[in-house]
Parts: sequence; structure tokens; C-alpha cells
Amino acid sequence: MSSDTILVTGGSGQVGGAAVRALAGLGTVIAPGRDRLDLASAESIRAIMREVQPRWVVNAAAHTAVDKAESEPELAFALNADAPPVIGEEARKIGAAVIHFSTDYVFDGSKATPYVESDPPGPLNVYGKSKLAGEQALSQTGAAHFIFRTSWVYGATGKNFLLSILRIAREREVLRIVADQHGAPTWSEDLARLTAHVIRRVDASDAGRVSGVYHAGGSGETTWFGFASAAVEALKRREPAANLARVEAISTADYPTPARRPANSRLNCAKLERVFGWRMMDWRESLEVVMDELRAR
Repeated sequence: MSSDTILVTGGSGQVGGAAVRALAGLGTVIAPGRDRLDLASAESIRAIMREVQPRWVVNAAAHTAVDKAESEPELAFALNADAPPVIGEEARKIGAAVIHFSTDYVFDGSKATPYVESDPPGPLNVYGKSKLAGEQALSQTGAAHFIFRTSWVYGATGKNFLLSILRIAREREVLRIVADQHGAPTWSEDLARLTAHVIRRVDASDAGRVSGVYHAGGSGETTWFGFASAAVEALKRREPAANLARVEAISTADYPTPARRPANSRLNCAKLERVFGWRMMDWRESLEVVMDELRAR
């Protein structure tokens, strides 16, 4: 087994792509494409794990289309629930440790305060149910693992809420955005840096000592309306002459979607800071960084 090989799944996605860059200095990073790794196939997962023999596996791949998952639950469960335990089983056999990303949507949103890791889950939609099943199955494999529940992931690349808002703000006069779902946007690069920090700090052979679930959402809190408003304001500051949409607040009832969303997605990340000494970036700070990155392109 190589002592410095890191296998990244989902390397073409937001978090996976950022992880490939962040981990580059920590060893040999292997991020197979779909032609080489089919996460819907246990045989494909086992084959790549046995070929690569990684010291760490960063599982950033997932079915993340929340509404689409309602109409294709089999695929959502294949990727989100069935793949993680196969990774975990193979990792346990070779002494590798697994970093796996999960979601705030494992909760039903009925709690009045930010969720801690020990709060009982109660997902409202297929996506949340499939991610929770993956968490539970991975944790039962006996592999050393870190499950990072995160929220509202965005960045300068890929498909995400921020990029959609910035595009639509140039096309419409009014943006009507839900204002009664509370959470925190999380920068994909911050998650990647957290991943690198943990791999630097913890030896895979000793990772079982601190295995478990950790909340890793952006610091601060807002609503989708608050996030959209901040994004449009940031764009106005950078492009004063641009004709941008006005952002209006609406309720969840005004914008029905196939998948139900929790009203409260806030995550308490104190355990992450206590165990790993890592504090997630405030979403308002990371927004400014991302906006500057987009402007520089």
C-alpha cells in the first residue's frame, strides 16, 4: 500500500475538483473519471480501490440534484446510500481512512437552534434520506471515517445557487427568492481546505480514534433570500453600471418544489473546531472572495 496515495471520487464536481487542487501537495492524488469509476457499481468501486490501494479516500461524489432525486430515487440511493459502504468495506481491508461529505438535509428543520451531530435525523426528501442511509452504512463498515455534513455548497465553478442567481439577475427585472429557509452557504474551497487540514493532522492508521460525524457548514447564517440579496449587491458594487434584478422575499409556500426543504438547516460546527482546530469561513467573507474570483475571469 502506498503511504501517500489519495483517491478522490467526484473529481469533476465542485467539492471534488477543489479537493484535487487542495490535496496536490500531500501525495499522489488520483481522481478517476466515470469511464474508470462507476459509483453505481460495487464491482467498479472494489476494482479501483484494489488497484489504487489508497491511504485516504475522499468521497466527494454524490447525486446532489435534490428535486430530481424525487423522480429517480433508485439512482439517488445507488450513489448516495449504496456506494459509501462499499468504499468503507474496501478501505477497512487495506487500512485506509475515508472522508465522506453529507448534508444538512438529513434533518427535518423543526429545531429552533442550529443542529448538533447528536440530534436525531429526520430527512424530508429522497436526497436527504439517501445521504443519511449512506452515512449510517459507512459508519457500520468498521473503516476509519470522517463524515462532514455541510450545507448550501457553492463556488466559482459548477452548478450552484450563486452562479444561477448572478446569471438570472442580468436577465430579469425581479428575483423572487424564498426567505423562510434558514442556513449557511458553504464555499467548496473551504471544504477542500478542511479536507487537506484533516489529512495533514491525522494519520490514517490512527484516524479511527476520532472517527465520526462532524458538521462543516459555513459560519454565520442567512436565508436563500439573504444569500441572493448579498450576491446581487456584491455584483452591483463590482459593476455599478449593470442593470440587475430587484430581489424580493417570498415564502416556501409561494415556491413549491418536488422535494420538501427543511426550514432550519443551520449546523453547529463547534465539534469540528474542538477536535480539528478548524473554523469554517463566514459565508459573507467567502462570498466576497468568490465574487472577486469571478470578476478576475
